[in-house]
Amino acid sequence: MKVLNYTVKVHPAEEGGFWAEVPALPGCFTQGDTIEEIAVMAKEAIEGFIAGLMKRNQPIPIEKKFKGHKSFTLPLSVRVRQKV
Repeated sequence: MKVLNYTVKVHPAEEGGFWAEVPALPGCFTQGDTIEEIAVMAKEAIEGFIAGLMKRNQPIPIEKKFKGHKSFTLPLSVRVRQKV
């Protein structure tokens, strides 16, 4: 197993709760009612996103450092099965 670290950018949702994006994984989004729920949902979204990339034999993006964003971020680590 390999551990990858990704930043999750969390935003308040207009209708209540939160929505989150993973800037290093364009198109990887989730939503939840609480920060705790966002953490769980984001981890699942990242794992599913990466599994889809691996299934299509596409490269897995590695986190790049961000500078200057002012919203709340939630760092997460996910375990990825390495290809044999």
